[in-house]
Amino acid sequence: MGDGAKEPPGQPEVPESLAGTANSPDYASNRDAMLAAVADLCALEDRTAAASAQRNARFAERGQTPPRERLARLLDPGAPYLPLHRMAGYLADTDDPEKTLPGATFIGGIGYVSGIRAMVVVDDSGIRAGALAPYALQAMLSFLAIAQRQKLPFIHLVESAGANLMDYRVEDWAHGGGVFAGLAKLSAAGIPTVAVLHGPATAGGAYMPGLSDYVVGVRGMGMAALAGAALVEAATGERAQDADLGGAEMHAQTSGLVEYLAEDDRHALEITREVVARLAWGSHASDPDAGQSAATAIDYPEHLAGVVPANIFAPFDAREIAKRVLDAPGFTDFKPDFGPGTVCLQARLMGYAVGVLANNTPIDPAGAAKATQFLQACDQAGTPVIFLHNTTGYMVGTASEQAGMIKHGSKMIQAVANLRVPKIGFITGASFGAGNYGMGGWAFDPDFLFSWATARSGVMGGAQAAGTMSSVARAAAARKGAPVDEARLLAQEAAICAHFDRQAHPFYTSGRVLDHGVIDPRDTRAIAGFCLSICAEARVRSLNPSTYGVARI
Repeated sequence: MGDGAKEPPGQPEVPESLAGTANSPDYASNRDAMLAAVADLCALEDRTAAASAQRNARFAERGQTPPRERLARLLDPGAPYLPLHRMAGYLADTDDPEKTLPGATFIGGIGYVSGIRAMVVVDDSGIRAGALAPYALQAMLSFLAIAQRQKLPFIHLVESAGANLMDYRVEDWAHGGGVFAGLAKLSAAGIPTVAVLHGPATAGGAYMPGLSDYVVGVRGMGMAALAGAALVEAATGERAQDADLGGAEMHAQTSGLVEYLAEDDRHALEITREVVARLAWGSHASDPDAGQSAATAIDYPEHLAGVVPANIFAPFDAREIAKRVLDAPGFTDFKPDFGPGTVCLQARLMGYAVGVLANNTPIDPAGAAKATQFLQACDQAGTPVIFLHNTTGYMVGTASEQAGMIKHGSKMIQAVANLRVPKIGFITGASFGAGNYGMGGWAFDPDFLFSWATARSGVMGGAQAAGTMSSVARAAAARKGAPVDEARLLAQEAAICAHFDRQAHPFYTSGRVLDHGVIDPRDTRAIAGFCLSICAEARVRSLNPSTYGVARI
């Protein structure tokens, strides 16, 4: 994962079983469009890393390691790592796509520390000194929610200038309490939390270590205080030193906030790895039985770059994705001839039994009914569900309405909302309207949800929205007996199309923290398998909850 396994240069060799698809006239153009979108994604991620790296010289002057190096030193070398919310804040800091820095000043993901899988969040203090960027709060709340749901130790490498008071919004302050509550709930649930004070954590940020079970502080650099020296003087008239107010040494010797005092960043990370290792977290979970853990996909995932049309409204068979993601020897098609536009598959992925729900068309009444039965059967058997989104929504029209589209669609939504098994989603093409809801969209608390770089999602497409509004305008003009201003209508349609299509782009939706990240489609199998193993481990892990978190003395 991380950067993901990439296709070698040039056109990949096509297996015989894929000859029909890979030699189709559209395959090469589809692949080119997908790879271009992936290149745009990588360029954005590299831009943020490069912006942070511009401060590396300053870190070196202070004897510190840069944020991304901290992450690399904390994680086990060569172990899987799943980055999350790398696009958070895209176009929230500027309207210029060439200047935006996605990531919301957080580097977060799931990786291994001393052999233990954990949620790791690093303040990107190379950008704005780690001050919270737009949508950082939503990303942090999501990190905490995943840690709670998947029973993952939560490690936070802290160095942040806190909130930008010039951008103060009262709703951010109110919702920010959810971070405090999230840390408290993790501790009370029996899930360890660790904070490493690499630099300052003031005001609300001081509660990051305050609400953590274990705190490592870096001598001379770590600092946690409800108010720094300037604010203390402004508020009380007292002239104090930051070291006396919140230095790591003071907290280790006097206040008791810091358990472990490190000499520098590297030492702090060594201590953190030792602390995590001594949690003996692995002893609290039996190894989940993945069955055929070495199973391989039916065909090569590299070909995922070409099998999905660049035009999201062009039809394709979702089974072409399934072939390249699921384990060999294949899958069992559930009711393939009933509601055939909705695809339900029983299979294995990285050895784990899974149900796959996918779309080939809008969801019709029969497809919704089939999906409902399939989801309930998966829930009964304890089988995780993989959602492969590609739908413009539930079918409209007289025939669908009379066939019970509303009631059947509602049953499907009820089934998804109440699933007790892991829900892992990939928006591979279109994901519009209530179809997104029926496919376990963001509002339905999926365990993990990722978007392909060419996907699109929203209430409807721009052309559909523009057409709807034009129909309304024409009907209103007809009722009044007035002529239609065609030039004005064309301008309105163009503006509506641009407005809707801009927000449907996966970079934009991921920037608003409406998924866990945008991915290269060729990484789908690896990411799905890693997510399944996270969920499987969580289901067999025992915790020692209490009615309170670990209290500091």
